[in-house]
Amino acid sequence: MQRMEGLSKLSGREQYVDDLPVPGCLWGATVRSPAARGRIREIRFSEEFDWDEFVIVDAGDIPASNTIYLMEEDQPVLADGVVRHVHEPVLLLAHPSRDMARRGATAVEVIVDPEPAVLDFRLPPDPAQIQYGVDNVLKHLRIEKGDVEKALAAAPIVIEGVYETGSQEHVYLETQGMLAWEEDGVITVQGSMQCPYYIVDAFKKALGRDESQIRIVQTPTGGGFGGKEEFPSGIALHAALLALKAGNPVKLVYERGEDMAATTKRHPSRVRHRTAVDEDGRLLAQDIEVLLDGGAYVTLSPVVLSRAIIHAGGPYQCDNVRIDGRAQLSNSVPFGAFRGFGAPQSLFAVERHMDVIADRLGMDPVALRRRNLIRDGDSTATGQIIEDGADRIEVLDTALRLSDYEAKIESHTEFNRTSQTKRRGIGLATFYHGAGFTGGGEVYLDSAAHVAGLPDGGVEVRTASVEMGQGALTIFAQVVAARLGLSVEHIRIGAPDTAIVPNSGPTVASRTSMIVAGLVERACDDLRDQVRRSAAEVAEPAGELPEPANTASADAAVQPLEGDTMVRAITGWHARNPGQELIGKARYIKPENIEWDDETYRGDAYGSFAWAAYVADVEIDLLTFGVEVRDFVAVQEVGKVLNETLARGQIQGGVVQGIGWALLEDFVWRDGAMLNNQLTNYIIPTSDDVPPIRVAFLEVPYAFGTWGCKGIGELPMDGPAPAILNAVAMALGVQATSVPLTPERLMLLVHPELERAG
Repeated sequence: MQRMEGLSKLSGREQYVDDLPVPGCLWGATVRSPAARGRIREIRFSEEFDWDEFVIVDAGDIPASNTIYLMEEDQPVLADGVVRHVHEPVLLLAHPSRDMARRGATAVEVIVDPEPAVLDFRLPPDPAQIQYGVDNVLKHLRIEKGDVEKALAAAPIVIEGVYETGSQEHVYLETQGMLAWEEDGVITVQGSMQCPYYIVDAFKKALGRDESQIRIVQTPTGGGFGGKEEFPSGIALHAALLALKAGNPVKLVYERGEDMAATTKRHPSRVRHRTAVDEDGRLLAQDIEVLLDGGAYVTLSPVVLSRAIIHAGGPYQCDNVRIDGRAQLSNSVPFGAFRGFGAPQSLFAVERHMDVIADRLGMDPVALRRRNLIRDGDSTATGQIIEDGADRIEVLDTALRLSDYEAKIESHTEFNRTSQTKRRGIGLATFYHGAGFTGGGEVYLDSAAHVAGLPDGGVEVRTASVEMGQGALTIFAQVVAARLGLSVEHIRIGAPDTAIVPNSGPTVASRTSMIVAGLVERACDDLRDQVRRSAAEVAEPAGELPEPANTASADAAVQPLEGDTMVRAITGWHARNPGQELIGKARYIKPENIEWDDETYRGDAYGSFAWAAYVADVEIDLLTFGVEVRDFVAVQEVGKVLNETLARGQIQGGVVQGIGWALLEDFVWRDGAMLNNQLTNYIIPTSDDVPPIRVAFLEVPYAFGTWGCKGIGELPMDGPAPAILNAVAMALGVQATSVPLTPERLMLLVHPELERAG
């Protein structure tokens, strides 16, 4: 099946929010804080402008609560007297001219009396820096299994390490943007987003409106990677406040530099490992401390920390595990959702640490992993018993075979012996990623999906799940085609419009195909049953309706069933029920085998895990210390692969993003602000930096996933960074412990005397 929206994107016909023509539209702009922390003393407006031409909004114009509703109500819509990070929104402007709106924003000066700011999350705050609770800890979580202290005390070998990861910018192709207007008492927002119902909740709180007075519509969205999960609630409120005050539609679209400077990023991290092993490399105890930089406000840090600590022990069996996690406040832009959601940080640490352990023991890192990888019947750090039928050793062995790992060890060793200017290395990482929301999250969401039968015999899928490049529309169409026997021309995917679609949860956490597509499938069954019952009531033949396809095989399932039987049945239903709606509905049902305790952090953290082994082949130039990834193999077990083209693209794209995080994407901070907020000096991989990425799938269907699938989208972010740095260690004999590993940092690692010499 071709991508549902592929042709419109390739041809340039797709209309993103910045493309929408809106007569009489004003353009919005944001006036931001120049300081990391302080009290606003004065706001000065330049005398060079006629400010009567502008619509100006401040905190006093917010109808209800000056908070962006999310997990906690600590982040203001607009700063009111105090600021907690550089670029915090203070005022909003709107003008008929886009250029004048932007120029006006630069002509407003916010005078801030500075207060002591937290600029390094790794240091304990002094009393003058406390801004949250008694210690600036935004969230503290802990996992305990067995007796770690006893195991450490009795262990023959204890190996310690500290590992750090930097921030990362999403660099989605389309910047943040919203269009807002009010009509007949309903405030409507169209824009680039991942979670329309997040914005509904934020509007209810800040604007004091009920759901009938709010309409949120996702426009085609040019990438998200998590950056359009929680952040759009703020910019949507900004556009709405301007529109309400102006009495006109207002469009607020960020330029790239503003988007990079002011929006959420990946959480920086520091992870400490203290690991007990025996002489054969078997893990006896893992004592792990995870520290995340949460930035100035809570946002999603508690759940990012949750996923980070759950994955911190890696895909290994260990009887004694203690993982202590904290998200710490700093006066930086708030850190938020980003592909992988905390797991890349903690998995980088554990996978680098496994190679450090192997090096200390004089052991092959492959043998170390083979000895400790979870088998069916083993348990994770939270006590979740793994019995999914997946063979993690087979995943590892497949990656080794496809990468020609053993032969390359020999050839690289010989190359390094003879080359004067280059070194080569090969490294691997084995890892896992939980699919869907953590613990009871899916039960809390109570997601729903609808499939409407239309008078012309077609159907429309109605969910709040958004297309942002990952192929969700195509997967939904594939499922409907199989379930109802329809050809693709009879299938439409409705826009995520909260006036029409039910709340099917956010488009995050690798849950869309695994969970929401399954709801769509069940909604198809409900629609079929309604049509069948209606036909039976008037004694029409019902047996002609096609039965669902055998979805045990995705290849078989994509084939439409006989003719247009369902089309005729739906048109017949509408003929018998003129003016009525035919809607099949489904709601999430928790699998009976999942049990989770949020208080103790024990039990089934996820319905299922995806498993992977990645191998990176690198070459280092000893003159420039640039690291080139020459070849990359990515093997994963993700349940049933629904659409191999889309799945392969997700893996390859995630690997490229991981290469950027590992080697190139270096944040430059000064006083809490990002200095290199341009694509000229925030370096991401280009096509010239991307190696061949060879992708392979192993399939063990998951009983509660759509057609047996598991989540896939976040998984490939977890493995590239540790695999690449493990390869660098093999090549150079140095143990890099932080990313990004830029040429400058690698040079100082190889030649520490240069740093001592200044």
